[in-house]
Amino acid sequence: MLRAKAFHVVYANWCPHCAPTAVEKMKLAAKELGVPCLLYDIDTEQVRAADELVKKHGDWSPDYLIPQVFVEFEDGEVKHLLTGYPEGVEYTRVAVDNLVRSEMFRTLRAQPG
Repeated sequence: MLRAKAFHVVYANWCPHCAPTAVEKMKLAAKELGVPCLLYDIDTEQVRAADELVKKHGDWSPDYLIPQVFVEFEDGEVKHLLTGYPEGVEYTRVAVDNLVRSEMFRTLRAQPG
């Protein structure tokens, strides 16, 4: 597996699925791997970049769900990792917890730095 170059999180500050549920955990995961966690707040001028990222790599619809989490690898490949769950914040929290404990994350942690 390639090394991670960055994590990207599309979010909004008002969204409890996003802040702190996904944003803080992804910041910690990125720090652990020594890569940046790039945040795209859809309520700012970052919305254009967020929309483009979601259109190209995520779960796109005109009123797409947030958060959406992506990993960018050193070769430029971007992989969608997670979309928040409309069923409730607890579902999103569990999904984020499962993501950072996943086999993919274990593999990324094992990559030489």
